[in-house]
Amino acid sequence: MDLTTIFYYTDEFCKLFEKMVEEFTLSSGRNLRKRKSLLTLSEIITIVLYYQISGYKTFKDYYTKCTELKGAFRKMPSYNRFVELQQKIALPLIIFLKLRGLGRCDGYSFIDSFSLSVSHPKRIYSHKTFKGLAARGKTSVGWFYGFKVHVIINGRGEILDFLISPGNTADNNSQIIEKITKKIHGKVYGDKGYICNPTLFQSLYNRGIHIVTKLKKNMKNKLMSLSDKIMLKKRGVIESVGAILKEDLNIEHSRYRSPVSFLVNVCSSLMSYSFRPKKPSIYQKGFRLLTS
Repeated sequence: MDLTTIFYYTDEFCKLFEKMVEEFTLSSGRNLRKRKSLLTLSEIITIVLYYQISGYKTFKDYYTKCTELKGAFRKMPSYNRFVELQQKIALPLIIFLKLRGLGRCDGYSFIDSFSLSVSHPKRIYSHKTFKGLAARGKTSVGWFYGFKVHVIINGRGEILDFLISPGNTADNNSQIIEKITKKIHGKVYGDKGYICNPTLFQSLYNRGIHIVTKLKKNMKNKLMSLSDKIMLKKRGVIESVGAILKEDLNIEHSRYRSPVSFLVNVCSSLMSYSFRPKKPSIYQKGFRLLTS
C-alpha cells in the first residue's frame, strides 16, 4: 500500500469526522485562540500509519530521514512538535480503525492474544510511564511486563475486533470474551487457553457462538467433527497475524512517552495491517471446508 492510497482513505474519513465534531461539539461561549498547524488531521494520521509499513524501526529515524515522506509533505514541523501533535489523533484514529479497519465475520473465526512488553522485567519497579496500568504476565516464551492485545480474525485474516488488557489477564476471561465476540457468529477456534467455564460456554452458545478448542490431557475426550479438527489445525493463521504485527508493523516496543502514545501506536499498527493487500488466509487454492 503506497502513501497516496493511505492518505486518500484517511482524508475521506477525516473530512466526515471533522464535520461531525464541528456540528455536535458544544461551545464554551468564549473565543479561544486556535493555533493553526502545519499539518492537517488527515496528514498527521497518514504519517503515523505509513511509519508502520516504512521499514524504519524508530519513529525519529523515519520522521527525519524518510525521503518519500519529505517529498509528499513539504511543510513539516519539527520532530518534537510532531510528537505533541500525535497526542491529538488518538480518538479519531480509534474511530477510523473501528469503522474502516475491521473485517466482517464469515462464520469461522480465530481468537488469540499477543503480549506487548513495554519494559524489561528488571526495570519493572523503576518504570513510571505505565505505573498502575501495565502488569506482569507470562506467555509460553516467558515473563513480560506490559499489556495483552486480544484479537479475533476471520478466515481471510481480517481483524474483526480487538481489546487491550493488562498483561496478567487470562485469555479465557469472561468479560474479555463477551466483549470481543459481540459482533461474531458461528464457530470460534482458539488454543487451550480459551477453554471456558460451562456458564460462559452456554451463554455464548445461546448467542449463536460455539467456541472450539483442543482438549487438555486431564479432560474427558469428547467427539469432535472432522471439520472442527481441520479448522483447529488452521488456527496457526492468527499466529501469523501476530507475527506480522510484531515483526513488520512495530506494534511492540518500549520507547513510549505516555499511555496515549502507546494507544496511538497499537491502533496505527492494526490500521496499517488492514491496508495490507495480502493477509494470511485459510482459504488457499484447493482448500474445501467440510461441514459436519
